[in-house]
Amino acid sequence: MLDTKEPGFRENVDLMFRRAVSHLDLPPGLAAKIQICNSTYTVRFGVRLRGKIETFVGYRSVHSEHMEPVKGGIRYAPEVHQNEVEALAALMTYKCALVETPFGGAKGGLCIDPRNYEEHELEQITRRFAYELAKRDLIHPAQNVPAPDMGTGEREMAWIADQYARMNTTDINARACVTGKPLNSGGIKGRVEATGRGVQYALQEFFRHPEDVAKTGLTGGLAGKRIIVQGLGNVGYHASKFLRDEDDAIITAIIERDGAISNPNGLDPDALRDWIAQHGGVKGFEGGEYVADGAAMLEAECDILIPAALEGVININNAERIAAPLIIEAANGPITANADDILREKGTVIIPDLYANAGGVTVSYFEWVKNLSHIRFGRMQRRNEEAHAMTLVRELERLSADKNLGWELSPDFKRRYLQGADELQLVRSGLDDTMRTAYQSISEEWHRRSDVKDLRTAAFIVAIERVAASYRAKGL
Repeated sequence: MLDTKEPGFRENVDLMFRRAVSHLDLPPGLAAKIQICNSTYTVRFGVRLRGKIETFVGYRSVHSEHMEPVKGGIRYAPEVHQNEVEALAALMTYKCALVETPFGGAKGGLCIDPRNYEEHELEQITRRFAYELAKRDLIHPAQNVPAPDMGTGEREMAWIADQYARMNTTDINARACVTGKPLNSGGIKGRVEATGRGVQYALQEFFRHPEDVAKTGLTGGLAGKRIIVQGLGNVGYHASKFLRDEDDAIITAIIERDGAISNPNGLDPDALRDWIAQHGGVKGFEGGEYVADGAAMLEAECDILIPAALEGVININNAERIAAPLIIEAANGPITANADDILREKGTVIIPDLYANAGGVTVSYFEWVKNLSHIRFGRMQRRNEEAHAMTLVRELERLSADKNLGWELSPDFKRRYLQGADELQLVRSGLDDTMRTAYQSISEEWHRRSDVKDLRTAAFIVAIERVAASYRAKGL
C-alpha cells in the first residue's frame, strides 16, 4: 500500500516534467502550455445488458495538439479515472516527441472490468463507446487515433474500426482511425509484439554504450544477465521471450497477480504463459519455486528489473530495498517520483517509460501509414531486392567456376541473402532504428549536461524541446 505522502500518478508526471523544465530556458508561459492537458471529454452511456440498462463512464483526453492526429491507447479497467487518463495522455505527448512519431498525445479509458462480461456484451459496450467518441471526432484518422492498452487488444480495435467505418461510409481512410487491429482488418505484422520488442531493442542499445553500462556496475552484454519481470501480459511476455531466446538472458523470476515464480537457472516464459492461461495464475507451476508474496520479488537480487504491469509498483515504501542496478520501465509510470529520487541517490540507472515502452506507438505509426497508403510494406520492392541479390550471387558463382577457385556459397547463406524483406522484417527494422536513434539522443543529452544526472530527465528534456519547437513553428 502506498504511503499517504506519495503523490498520485498525474502529480508524478508533473514533477518529472518540472524537473526537466528547470534545465531549459523556455519563453515565459510555454512550459505551462506544454504541460497542461488541452481537453478531456467524459462520456456516460447506457447499454441494455441482461435485461436491464447498465451505465458506463469513459474518458478521452487530448494532452497536446502540437501535431495531429493525436495518438494514445484506450484502456479498460475498473480503476480508470480522469487524472490517470490525463497523466497517460501527457506521457504519450513526450513519448511521441522522443521517438519522432508525428503525433500529439492522447489517452482513453473506460471504467469496466472486462472479465465480468461475455464477448458479445463487450462488443456492444465497445461499439457504443466508439460511437460516442467518433461522433465528436474523438476517433478520426486525421484527428484522434486510439490503440490498444491495458484490458483491450486487437479484438476491441477491430470493433472500433468497424463502428467508425459504419458511421463514415465514404471515408477511404477509415481503417486508419485506430491502430492495433488484426491483420484481416488492416493491422500490421509485428504490432502485437511491438512494445515488448521495443523493450528488447532499448536494452540492446543501452548495452552498446559501455560508458552508460559502467554506471550500473554491470559488464559485457545481455547474455547471462539475470532478469526479473513483473507482469506476464503482452509486454512482459514478449520482452522476456525475446531477451531469453535471442539475447541469452536468464529470466530468474516472473511476478504475477497471485504471486511469483522464481528459478535461478531460468524460466521459460512460453511454458509459464500457457500455465497461467489454463490455471488463472502462477501457483503450481513446476518450472520454478512459488513465492506467495510476489511484490517482495521486486526486491530480489538481479541484474535487470523489468516492471511491465501497473503504475506505482516501485514507490516510497520499497524503493530503498530494490537491489537491481538497472531498471527498464516497460509499463507506464511503474516508479513514483519519490521512489525515483531514492533510486537515483542509490545510483540505480533507470531506462524511463517514455522511451522504453515506445515500441507500441512506433509500430502503430507504421500501421497508420500503411492504412493511409493502402498497400502493405514490402509488396513493391521485395521481389526486386531478391532479383538484385540473385544477380550478384550468380556472378560470384560464375567467377568461381571460371577461375577454378573451388569455393561456393553455402545454401544457408544463399537462402538468407536472397530473401527480400517482408512486412514483419521491415517493421522490426524500423522499430530497431527508432529505438536506437532515440536512445542516442537521450544518452547524448545525459552526457552533454553536467547538471543532468539521469536518463529520465534527459529523455524529458529531448521530448520537451521538440514539442516546444513545434509550438514555436506554429507561432506560439
